Amino acid sequence: MYFWINIALFIIYSVVVVSCVVVVVSENKNPIRAISWTLALLFLPVVGVIFYLFFGRSLKGKAMVSRKVRRKLLERSRPRQHAFERSKLDSEQIKKIKLAHNLCHAHLDCNNSVEIFTDGHSKFERLKEDIRNAKEFIFIQYYIYSDDRLGNEITDLLAEKVRQGVRVKVLYDHVGSFSTRNKFFARMRRLGIDSHPFFRVTFRKLANRINWRNHRKIAIIDGKIGYIGGMNIADRYVEKSSDGRIWRDTHLRVEGPIIESMIYSFSVDWNFLRPDVEVQPITERIYEQAGDVDMQLVTSGPIDKWNNLVLCFQQAIASARKRIYIQTPYFLPTDALLKALQGAALSGVDVRVMIPEHTDSVLLGYGSRSYIDDCLKAGVKVYLFTPGMLHAKTMVIDDDFVTTGSVNFDFRSFENNFEANLLIYSESVNRQMRDIFFKDLSACRKLTLSSWRSRSRWQRSVEALVRLFAPIL
Repeated sequence: MYFWINIALFIIYSVVVVSCVVVVVSENKNPIRAISWTLALLFLPVVGVIFYLFFGRSLKGKAMVSRKVRRKLLERSRPRQHAFERSKLDSEQIKKIKLAHNLCHAHLDCNNSVEIFTDGHSKFERLKEDIRNAKEFIFIQYYIYSDDRLGNEITDLLAEKVRQGVRVKVLYDHVGSFSTRNKFFARMRRLGIDSHPFFRVTFRKLANRINWRNHRKIAIIDGKIGYIGGMNIADRYVEKSSDGRIWRDTHLRVEGPIIESMIYSFSVDWNFLRPDVEVQPITERIYEQAGDVDMQLVTSGPIDKWNNLVLCFQQAIASARKRIYIQTPYFLPTDALLKALQGAALSGVDVRVMIPEHTDSVLLGYGSRSYIDDCLKAGVKVYLFTPGMLHAKTMVIDDDFVTTGSVNFDFRSFENNFEANLLIYSESVNRQMRDIFFKDLSACRKLTLSSWRSRSRWQRSVEALVRLFAPIL
């Protein structure tokens, strides 16, 4: 009796596994990702199937908002055309601009100003000052909104603005803010702050939502000031941890026409959650020239036809002639990006990658280290940031291009997360970001191929094992 039950269970499980493998192969056009999921399904009985149901399915082709809503939002924006003919833009820059526009209709917004923050204290003091001065509306979107000193301080400021008649809307990622108690957000709503989680995870929708994260960090005040970068609302960005380590991140404060692109991005996310409530305003506001910095806002997510930021990164790396400086908390590049970096280094470009020596994820730390040998062999210089957790997400190329925002240099950010990065075409911003990179370099440990290869066999084995599953981490 038990023999036949076991046979029946084995047959049923085999059918489920084979069905999942068929779906994996048909859905995942990336063969490396498909192989990783196939290995997980075949060699992790039951667990592999469960993991695939929760983390392996694709959202490609699904729409966040209807075409009608997108058209309505776009109709409220002022007409914009790209200034491709501008003499200061060379052919390589124009290629980047056209690519971003064709991928996600990213407009080139000219004449913006940029203020760069590399520590949480100065960034959040500036944000709080801007919140206090708000007159019309405040839109805030963060991956993590913590119930700590900083989180409560910002919430109290937002509540005060609500009492003054300012419209306040807050989006936070439900999974990213799992550690924040529900009563914190309930209090926020009682105070009149219109706040909602992105992709709220419930038991009924657990498998459909837990793997998709809105990783964007955007704040917009009165349609005049915007913030974008890698910092979340949490004390760890302004205070050292108990072991004395810091969280080093990069965030930007921008003014100028780029704010309209940021409002549009927020509006799409908001209308996805609350289609019954319109975001006001995308108006015919006149955006004054605030500086001389040209930029595009590129958004990406699992529903997009293309992997927008991957393609932007690939073209930017391929166009490099002098230097490529990368800072990222997790370094798990796609095969194409890894080969692009290797090719650049082998052709004489100064390629440098900076990652944290101590990460907040042991698994991703091993995954990142599994790529170091491939980089060092090709002449890519690799540095480990030692004072704490390097959470900055920046790439500096040659003398006039920078990209920074929320996207990490890993598979999850490229394929599973909703992300937002600025592509910045500016010699002055490039120079500032280079200076920041070299300042951080003084707090790093440079790796050499000989010393790296002397690490223990056990460490190499763990790295190799994690590498197999890197595309699905």
